[in-house]
Amino acid sequence: MNEKYEESFDSSAELVTEPASCEKYRPALEYTFFQELIDNLPYALMTLLGSTVIIIGLKSSWWGWGLAILYAMYSITGVFWIILFLCPYCHLFNTRSCPCGYGRLAARWRAPKDSRLFREKYKKHIPVIVPLWFIPPLTGGIMLIKSFSWLLFLLLIIFILDAFMILPLFARKYGCTHCPQKDACPWMEGKDTI
Repeated sequence: MNEKYEESFDSSAELVTEPASCEKYRPALEYTFFQELIDNLPYALMTLLGSTVIIIGLKSSWWGWGLAILYAMYSITGVFWIILFLCPYCHLFNTRSCPCGYGRLAARWRAPKDSRLFREKYKKHIPVIVPLWFIPPLTGGIMLIKSFSWLLFLLLIIFILDAFMILPLFARKYGCTHCPQKDACPWMEGKDTI
């Protein structure tokens, strides 16, 4: 029995310990539309809560509504900014392996770019959306100081929990955990996903 095994074993064959480069960044995990929707819920909730904080904070005035609409438009524009200017550099571009689904959307408008530049592009383009996390707390906080409201206070607490705890936790544990680019991502640098 050992002789047959030895005959069939080719000692000149190389042992492959790493996946081929084209497979290295193509994880087997593919997301459904429903899973992509779930991945986007904390951001959508942040946008809705942020707009509501602005409306309530500014006492439902016409300019409060106007600023809330501008905030929501900024949030939506931020998504498309990321889709157009960051996603083409991602290894998950035009695959179902992108947890948020942006990579497939980006492929409709942009050609793939050099994925080695992802880290650089991330650092350049993510700051465009960062103010979304701070506009509602600043607006709501100022309005709370001027005229306290339990409703506004509660909305601010929920916004802060979603924007600064749930959204990052959700991204890190749900989306980033399976991302093959997490080692090159400035957001995940030094963070444990387990």
